[in-house]
Amino acid sequence: MSEKSDIINSSSSPKKNIIDLKDGEEGVHITARVLETSPPKVIQTRKGPRTISNAVLGDETGRVNATLWGSKAGTLEEDKVVDIKGAWTTSYRGKVQINIGRSTEVSEVDYKEVPSAEEIPEDQPTAPNTRGFGSRRRGFYRQGRGIYRRK
Repeated sequence: MSEKSDIINSSSSPKKNIIDLKDGEEGVHITARVLETSPPKVIQTRKGPRTISNAVLGDETGRVNATLWGSKAGTLEEDKVVDIKGAWTTSYRGKVQINIGRSTEVSEVDYKEVPSAEEIPEDQPTAPNTRGFGSRRRGFYRQGRGIYRRK
């Protein structure tokens, strides 16, 4: 094995349960059943048009919304069990989401431990709600009737 592949393999995260996902993680490894998929669509971003698709993934602990970016968009099939390595997480409206992009490895597996779609709980990993972009407000704050106080 080359030195570069040893570094890549040594940095991969241990497999996690969906309910244990946290906002802001990178190198995420999960095995899950594909519960729902949507067709690819093109959206406008600051970097120009990007192709994405959405999916819902589940394991024995819960469900998570997934966004597939670029060439990965539209590649998941419903009811298949997939092993995902190198994904990253974000949050939206208090729920953790998983993102699958160019450097994420996705492979279909024959894994008997992932329950059928009907047996997967509705629980979703949560993230603390933050205002704005997660930064703390500083300086003065409003304390009723237009009175501003310094923190």
